[in-house]
Order: sequence, then C-alpha cells, then structure tokens
Amino acid sequence: MKRLAKWRHLLLFSLLTLILSACGKPYLSALQPSGEVAQDQYDLMVLSTSIMVGVIAVVAVIFIIVLVRFRRKDEKIPKQVEGSHALEIIWTVIPILLVLVLAVPTVMATFKFADVSAMDKKNADGKTDALVVNVRANLYWWEFEYPNEEIITSQDLVVPTGEKVYFNLIASDVKHSFWIPAVGGKMDTNTENVNKFWLEFDEEKSDSDEVNNVFYGKCAELCGPSHALMDFKVKAISRADFDQWVSDMQSVKEPKKATSDLASQGQEIFNQSCIGCHAVTPDNTTPEAARQAPNLTNFGEREKIAGVLDHTEQDLKNWLSDPEKYKPGNKMSGTYGELTPDQLDALTEYLMGLKVQGK
Repeated sequence: MKRLAKWRHLLLFSLLTLILSACGKPYLSALQPSGEVAQDQYDLMVLSTSIMVGVIAVVAVIFIIVLVRFRRKDEKIPKQVEGSHALEIIWTVIPILLVLVLAVPTVMATFKFADVSAMDKKNADGKTDALVVNVRANLYWWEFEYPNEEIITSQDLVVPTGEKVYFNLIASDVKHSFWIPAVGGKMDTNTENVNKFWLEFDEEKSDSDEVNNVFYGKCAELCGPSHALMDFKVKAISRADFDQWVSDMQSVKEPKKATSDLASQGQEIFNQSCIGCHAVTPDNTTPEAARQAPNLTNFGEREKIAGVLDHTEQDLKNWLSDPEKYKPGNKMSGTYGELTPDQLDALTEYLMGLKVQGK
C-alpha cells in the first residue's frame, strides 16, 4: 500500500505540472514568447528538454529490457562484455553528439543576442539610427531615457513593435535585474558597469486581445524588502504611434498647468513638497544625481501606480497616505508630512491630470 501511495503522489504531481504549465499569461510568461529573442530562447529550452527527456526514455527502455529479458535464472555467470570497443565507442560518441546538438545552436544564439553593434553606429546627426533606451534601476522603480529623442519617462517603457530596441542597463543603488519574461531573458543592472542587449516586440502578439499592447516587466534580482513589487509595464505600439508619443513628449517644455481650482491647489502642494524629487517635464538634461524619484510628466496615462497598484484615484490616495504600506523600504516614505483629506483630493486631481496624450 505504501508503494501504491507513492505512485499516486507521483501521478498527482505530474498532473499538476501539466495543468499549471498552461497557467501563464501571454503578457508575462516566458513559455508564450512574444519576440525574436524570446522565441529563440524558448526553442533552446524545448531542444534541451527534448534531449533530456529522450535520454531518460532511452535509458528507461534499456533498463526495462535488461530487467525482463536478462533476469538471472540460474547460477551461471552471464557473458562478460568488458573491453568491448564497440560499446565503449557508442557510449562515448552518443553523449558527444548530444552535447554538440545542444551547444552549436546555443553558442550561435549567444553571439546573436550579444550583437549590439548598431548602438555604436552614428549618423550625420551624431545619433544612432537604432532605437536606444537607457534603463536606470532604483529602489524600487525604473527610469527610461531615450537619448536620441532627448526625453525621459518612468515606470512605463514605451517601444515600437517589429524592430530591435537596444538597451543600456545600469543601477543607481544596488544590483537589480531587468526582465520582460514574454519578450526575452533577464539581464543584470549593475552599479559599476553598463550592460547592453536588445529585444524585439512581436507586432501581432502585442496587438492580441490578451496582451492588449502591454507586457509586464519585473526585477529579477533580490534587491530589498520590495523586490517582488519592483514592477514596470511595457507599452508595445506601432512605429507610427510611437513616433506620435515621442513628439507629444518632446512638446512638453514646461510643467502642465492645472485645469481646475482643485488641481491648482494640488499643483501648489506638489511644488512645495514633491518637485524636489519628481520632475514633471521629460527633459533629459537634468543630471542623473538630481533625478531622485520617478518622472511624472505623463503620470495620468500610466498603467499602474507605483508599478503595482491599480491606476485609480482611490489607489493613488492610498499610496500618498502611506507608501510604506505598499512598498516597504521605499525612499518616498517619511519625506513629507501627513496629508489631510482635502490635500489628498487636490494632489490626486493634479497628478491624474498629468497627460501628454488625450489631453
């Protein structure tokens, strides 16, 4: 009965593995690739898994055949096969071939993913023809600078589909790791050096109903108490829509004026308590050391608040009232006094009105 119970447990875990393997969402799962890099990496996973399963299956079959067919029936000593050159060649050559089958495409993919030469090719204007994004990781938020376009945003990375997007990765405080699971593997963001790589966002999969042009990004390196909450979103849109977004961002030269009395009160509060850390213009000429908190130029159009909360007025008020409750260890907590309900209403009205599109 104990042996039967073990087999039941094994069967149960096998069924759970099969069922849970289909639980990934296309905007978050590495098993549902949505770009060239992700697809190549997925193919390598399938290849390596197939080799592993194949080896296990062959060994299991040989074991069963030997167990059944060559079971000892008497006291005679079986025929000895030590020193068989044929067998030794077979079990030496087969593993070498399997390693080669896996190594060749892996090495080719590694060099392909490492090719960022387009980042060094400058045009007549001294800029790159390729789209480059400088990613700066902070506790616990993300900054995205577009050096060619001379704009900065935070928390929502905006990219065009159907083309390579190149990234410079660095961290301001501790090591983090930049990861968009559905689009490609992770890459560390270090404080002492810049890592570079590229991703491509599939147009058809980005436009699907399940993705709806928004992929989820994560920090994949344990960096502190809110590591699991250091999320960002990726808006993958057409090249035409991306160019329009860039143009709209570039058109913002001054902080947006409040459009109501309540928003004006909120802007006054913001200028007194928040402007020292949060910028509300996308100008990238501000020194990095002065960019202490997320850029809020288009905060009203973001997918999430603080990367994890729903983008609603109530959630914004909850965040402003007690950021430590939602992201322990964040650097915003304790930097301003307690806000009254009226101040929360005014500040929320102002921040939700910070938009560059759909004004």
